[in-house]
Amino acid sequence: MKLYPLFADLSRRAVLVVGGGAVAERKVAALLEAGAQVTVNAPELTATLRRWVAERRIAHADEAFRESWLDRVWLVVAATDDAETNRLVASLAGLRRIFVNVVDDAALSSFHVPAVIDRAPLTIAISSGGEAPMLARLLRERLEALLDHSLGALAALAARLRGRIRAQLPAPAARRRFYERLFAGEVAELLRQNQPQAAQAAAERALAQEPGERRGSVVLVGAGPGDPGLLTLRALRALNEADVILHDRLVSEAVLALARRDAERIEVGKQAGNHHTTQERIHALLLEHARAGKRVVRLKGGDPFVFGRGGEELEYLRAHGIPYEVVPGITAALACAAYAGVPLTHRDHAQSVRLVTAHCRDSLDTLDWPALAQERQTLAVYMGVGELDGLRARLLAHGRAPSTPFALVENGSRAGQRVVTGTLAELPERAAAHMVRSPALLILGEVAALAETLAWFGQPPLGAAAPAHELSPPRRGRKPVSSPDVLAALHRA
Repeated sequence: MKLYPLFADLSRRAVLVVGGGAVAERKVAALLEAGAQVTVNAPELTATLRRWVAERRIAHADEAFRESWLDRVWLVVAATDDAETNRLVASLAGLRRIFVNVVDDAALSSFHVPAVIDRAPLTIAISSGGEAPMLARLLRERLEALLDHSLGALAALAARLRGRIRAQLPAPAARRRFYERLFAGEVAELLRQNQPQAAQAAAERALAQEPGERRGSVVLVGAGPGDPGLLTLRALRALNEADVILHDRLVSEAVLALARRDAERIEVGKQAGNHHTTQERIHALLLEHARAGKRVVRLKGGDPFVFGRGGEELEYLRAHGIPYEVVPGITAALACAAYAGVPLTHRDHAQSVRLVTAHCRDSLDTLDWPALAQERQTLAVYMGVGELDGLRARLLAHGRAPSTPFALVENGSRAGQRVVTGTLAELPERAAAHMVRSPALLILGEVAALAETLAWFGQPPLGAAAPAHELSPPRRGRKPVSSPDVLAALHRA
């Protein structure tokens, strides 16, 4: 059976609901939202239905169903738990040519209530013709995640401008291009940012522009650590609206696979010792494509505002008059710790977290090592794989205990995730023995020891059981091999 999709205007129209239980209550609630004048025919009502009767929101017929209740109604819903009553309602309504829905009985129904996505005045309905309602609900849930709540405001704004748009752009092709810009450009972005007045002004400007003129924009998007399931809904929408995507080297292929298929992709990654794309070049690319009227997504691993130079890029865009917005991402410290089973804070072990970057030797010398070496705090060290010797020496020299646990998380949240655990005293040796490579995050502090018991993702941590090729495998109770400067630091500690 193929249904004819139909949206009914029930405002101020009489509708009869037969039944007073929880299912009937849900049907009545939806009908009231549509403005219907509802009468409930049932001897007993739920507490909510009784309250609505008391508030005069609905009428109540406290008696057994009879045919006269069908007089003057536009629509009928049968929601009783008595199959005979439901069949009677359906039969009599059919004789009067009144559309009827019998809950959970597609054969008796002449209309079906779809799963609805409400972005009023925009409404999206999904129906399986009563054959697979759970599938329809599942699809609704998926679409809910994709469709921004600002779409309703966008539809309302378009309705207000419709007459002027038709008058100013009589050619259908020109009108279609204008609507494409309106629905996917600056106006839509401003409404997502909850700036309705600015969106109205932008729509007015767009309508006043010469044909073909178009203003570009940039969305700074955090791609998270690599698992595409950790993208925010807004990030997913931005990827599907992009004309151009400038992405870092560490953005995973799984995340890029979710982007709009015909979007131009430009890798602008920087890697220690190999800055093949400078920050100045990235700025120039952002400006070039935005000025060409394109929707640009600047896609960064993790969060763009945590060691991602997102602030520098926004300052550049603002200085050149390019509109922008920011979509936060899950930064590596949060994601890697969670996927390694390490709580960054724990009332028994750590009351604070410090996010630190150890990108190069010069940056190490700018850090507040006495503060970083304090106990009962967690250090999350970004980009530190190449500086583990220096990190260890400085922390030990400033009083951090050699027995402080660490967890080194490589490729956090991805299929190839590995976690190496141990103590601060043996940190560089453990990392070298397991050939840890970037991207990897170092978590240092008492909480890191919990990785060995709370790990849940991927392979178990590489802790006490050392690999066969490790020349001097550290074991519990055994003093690790250390360089002379580390031994001196241990002595001072």
